[in-house]
Amino acid sequence: MGLDPFLDKTWPMTAVIVDDRRTKYLNRPYGRISRNGLKTHLLQECTSHGVEFHQAKAWEVKHNEFSSAISCSSGYELKANLVVDATGFSSPFVEYDKKRNHGYQIAHGILAEVNCHPFDLDKMLLMDWRDSHMDSEPYLRPQNSKTPTFLYTMPLNSTLIFLEETSLVSRPILSYTEIKRRMTARLRHLGIKLKRVIEDEKCLIPMGGPLPKIPQSTMAIGGAAGLVHPSTGYMVVRGLELAPVIAEAMVGCLGSTRMVRGRQLRHKMWSSLWTGERKRAREFYCFGMEMLLRLDLKGTRSFFDAFFDLDNYCWEGFLSSRLSLRELLLLSLYLFGNASSKCKWDIVSKCPVPFVRMAGNLAIQST
Repeated sequence: MGLDPFLDKTWPMTAVIVDDRRTKYLNRPYGRISRNGLKTHLLQECTSHGVEFHQAKAWEVKHNEFSSAISCSSGYELKANLVVDATGFSSPFVEYDKKRNHGYQIAHGILAEVNCHPFDLDKMLLMDWRDSHMDSEPYLRPQNSKTPTFLYTMPLNSTLIFLEETSLVSRPILSYTEIKRRMTARLRHLGIKLKRVIEDEKCLIPMGGPLPKIPQSTMAIGGAAGLVHPSTGYMVVRGLELAPVIAEAMVGCLGSTRMVRGRQLRHKMWSSLWTGERKRAREFYCFGMEMLLRLDLKGTRSFFDAFFDLDNYCWEGFLSSRLSLRELLLLSLYLFGNASSKCKWDIVSKCPVPFVRMAGNLAIQST
């Protein structure tokens, strides 16, 4: 991906703490992207290639047969052969023709100076599912047992650390107040005292649910196009991988001597982003989300205990959305075969409806 110049910190190893007895060490480095560095680079690339910027809010987008017009808060009207919306999930300009039954990832994170912390500086902690911090605050345990959260940490040095309490996926949304309570209890249990909060982050990511109406007059990318991984909430790298695909399709349609416009343009653009294979793979990832929604803390621990025992190619490919549907099906069979009895029972007893729905959608898309 060429992102190495924009990593402001890397850890040689990643860890997942399943519970007080089980910790998994993943033989894979983890990097923290410099948001400012990457944004500056992208803006410089745009400027060097002649991209023009107009700073305003888009109030309205009107589509005619072969062109579109954007009414801006500045009073200016922009005209275009194609409008690409990258404003995220809540965009009013992207249409849906199915009920939006998304799950939601919510998190509270801080970059903070602390007195000290117990985490290894050479390991990034991807997930910590322990709940021993609730021993002294038992009122938190019942809801956490039903809708669990985990700690995500990036230790930058012995007194500087990024900490985030995360609900992987919930529906309805777990309250932000509850997330903060759990994080406060966890930090107290770990003996971490905050000296100074440098950054405070509230994160809410819609996951899964239906794709936008395909095709439609407004093209979309990123969260507006449904690119968020339905089971993990990851999107940045996936968006960067697919942006050139959109660009090539755009050049092929609008940069050719015989310009493709109107309905044919919209069809080609949306088809380049959401190929049949990508749609089918996304159905599987949505099934993964629906399964996670139905697991309690014990079930979630059992699932990730089995998941991170998979071959690196499998779990890395799943997290990065790079597995084909065939590979995803093989992964599911291997995962089920090697899972604990508890995990198998959870999948069989709690997930038949999402499984049937996935199978039906795959059958429809294959016709």
